Amino acid sequence: MKGKRLNPADYPSAWEHPDTRRAWRRHGLVMSFGLMGWPVAWFGMLYLLIVFLSQRFILLFLLPLCYAFYRAALQFRQVAMLFRIRSVIREYPWQIILGTRRGIGEHPEAEDKGIWIELPDPAGRSDAGIPLVFVKHHRAFWWLRRIGGPRTKPALKARLEPLWFAGDPRFLGVVAVSSRDGKAPRRLHFLYQPSAFDGRAPRRSWEGVEPADLERARRAGARFADVPSTAVSGAKGSEGAES
Repeated sequence: MKGKRLNPADYPSAWEHPDTRRAWRRHGLVMSFGLMGWPVAWFGMLYLLIVFLSQRFILLFLLPLCYAFYRAALQFRQVAMLFRIRSVIREYPWQIILGTRRGIGEHPEAEDKGIWIELPDPAGRSDAGIPLVFVKHHRAFWWLRRIGGPRTKPALKARLEPLWFAGDPRFLGVVAVSSRDGKAPRRLHFLYQPSAFDGRAPRRSWEGVEPADLERARRAGARFADVPSTAVSGAKGSEGAES
């Protein structure tokens, strides 16, 4: 007789949830195809232009060549994001959240500008959440459409319910949405506060941050030295896989 299947949020870390590991591997497979495919496309078009076509086709191929080169460069960044996702989900458990606040306008409490989602404060100081911004916009279009605005169809917005989150929104985390059967995450996407990686970025003065919180965030990949005593409350910083 099989044991009782645990709720994804009951595992000590998201990585220990078998369906999450499978989702991460699928995400990695998609990244691998892109990592191989875009360079092959670039060299293929260049070879076709040089060997089989005349110079008058250069302008016709210029835009596709530039785009393929751009996408190939982005794929290397996405591979780095893949391993950042793994670091986070190995450290933090899933939270399954309903009714997440989100928006496409600037959030007054965010460290950066852009589309955002608001997540529960781990310190539990109040009902007010902590915003995480989609700082890097590549691969965020799927989320942008569903976070939407006043004119976005409710059925489209509902696809973000419930939201899966692993991490600490004061530093970094991974968001995802449910699979069709609701048992697994998909569209894994890495999010972070700019101050978690850039020591020059002004940091919000989050109350309730403990040394253990900082150490856990470091294990998940954050690269700050400490929460500075001169942190600026409400300041904006400078500049998140989906599967």
